Amino acid sequence: MAPTTDHLVGLLLGAEEDWPTAFEAMARKVGVLRAPDGTSHTLTTERLSIEPFNLRDKPRQELVIDRLAHWYYHPREWLKKIALMDDVYLLNSPFTFQSMEKHSAYCALMRLGMKVPETVLVPYKNPVDNARWAYTSAKYNRNFDLDTIADSLGYPLYMKPFDGGGWRGVSQVTDRADLHRSYDDSGEMLMHLQASVPDFEHFARSLTIGPETMVMKFQPDEPMHNRYAVAHGFLSEEVGREVVTISQTVNAFFRWEFNSCEMLVKDGVVYPIDYANACPDVAVTSLHYYFPWAMKALLRWTAFCVVTGRKPRTQVDTGPWFTVADDEVLDYQGRLTEYQTLADDYFETERYRAFCESALPDLDEMVLEWISGPDFRSLLQSTIQQTYPPHEWERFEAHFGGLLGMWVSDEQTTLGVRG
Repeated sequence: MAPTTDHLVGLLLGAEEDWPTAFEAMARKVGVLRAPDGTSHTLTTERLSIEPFNLRDKPRQELVIDRLAHWYYHPREWLKKIALMDDVYLLNSPFTFQSMEKHSAYCALMRLGMKVPETVLVPYKNPVDNARWAYTSAKYNRNFDLDTIADSLGYPLYMKPFDGGGWRGVSQVTDRADLHRSYDDSGEMLMHLQASVPDFEHFARSLTIGPETMVMKFQPDEPMHNRYAVAHGFLSEEVGREVVTISQTVNAFFRWEFNSCEMLVKDGVVYPIDYANACPDVAVTSLHYYFPWAMKALLRWTAFCVVTGRKPRTQVDTGPWFTVADDEVLDYQGRLTEYQTLADDYFETERYRAFCESALPDLDEMVLEWISGPDFRSLLQSTIQQTYPPHEWERFEAHFGGLLGMWVSDEQTTLGVRG
């Protein structure tokens, strides 16, 4: 009998405890996977520490799920090293983190013909901390009229940092007084001015992990525990497909494999407004109902990558995408079809689905059992107690318990399992 191959998955984490604990538990419960070629495999997880490293050190991990290096440079450089020297698979690539600073992503999707609202990058309000600033700005910075730029975009508009950062520094600008107040407050942040989509009908946020995408109704003005509404079919079938394609297009284009995107929908038109998140939100107290799906998708994609020996591709290859973008024969829908084909090719979607059917046939039932059991209830309770003050514990235990109970009921119906 052939030996079982164990694959070590590294978790590079910050302050989060909920989803890593869930992911670790599910990886243990999966046990032995039987790959389509008949070989046997197991997954082992390890939380990674940060310490000095020799550039010639050989890592033990085959894949790393990174949630830290977008702001912590030491582990970022370790990720670059293990990708360049050791072919370790990464979610996501540190080589495109600059693109995750929103600006490059806006440019790419505009180049691909997506309906990104009109956007202008304006110079810093305050000087940057560099001794050459005064000379350079005096000689080369051209005076500009902020009011004229805003008038050309139309009110209301949004001012937001070019590099994003969890709603940091984002403000809605309704008039000239708002405009100047927001610009004055921006300080040394480099800002975009972006046209709004007045009276939009839907705000969709999609989470994509490998070739899987979950599109959720997002309510940005609500507190975090209420932002993801449980709403099935809130988009038409055609618009829903477009949202998925845009999400998977930006991921495959930039080699991102764990990312969330935001889009506004009005009159059947999809407007991408934010689609570059190096550390997408997967907290149980945010996703609640959708948390089990996220954990299953992350586990499936991780298993697929390590068991099949998927080769990492860390560098962007714009050629095939721009060939489609520049094809004058194709209309918008035709380009979307071609982009989806390119995304499916990158993520090996057909091979991935066949792998999941063969190697993880009982994953849905296993996750249902775990989410329904005492270990998950204990995890949810401890997460609530770490997140909210004591006087709100009872309220949020009922709130999130109810939402996850709804998921359990729906999943039982889907799988034909008795409660």
